[in-house]
Amino acid sequence: MKPSMPKVLRMLHLLVRTGLGVVFIWASWDKILYPDKFAVIIANYDILPEAAINLAALVLPWVEMVCGILLLVGRMVPGATFIINTLLFIFILAAGFNLYRGLDVTCGCFSVAPDAGGQTRLNLIRNCFLLAAGIWLFFQAAGSPQTDQRNYPPLAAR
Repeated sequence: MKPSMPKVLRMLHLLVRTGLGVVFIWASWDKILYPDKFAVIIANYDILPEAAINLAALVLPWVEMVCGILLLVGRMVPGATFIINTLLFIFILAAGFNLYRGLDVTCGCFSVAPDAGGQTRLNLIRNCFLLAAGIWLFFQAAGSPQTDQRNYPPLAAR
């Protein structure tokens, strides 16, 4: 984020960064507590090979949690946002693929409870809005080369 950025834009940046951080921490919590139930949800998508399902159920929630925390504390924001945007893009593709196949699977986004319901279209719309916010945040956080100079030494000094 550029120090010369208008106050309104800085506040919007903080709001979007905090919002995405909270959403991803909240989304990871139930999956971390119940990885076995999350593995069943991943299997229902019928996209990953069976050998990758348990690994995905164990790793993805922690990636979401760490990235959410990084956004909340304002550290490594471009990297955390890039990872979150990548995850959102993959979630959108997976949900869209299942919608195309006529399947309305439980997304497992915020709850691994079996009665959490499918609502694939609603999840797609929500994830598209989150991705739009994430893309905006990424480009705001990445800043210009001048902004990066205050955080990193010049290439010649490395």
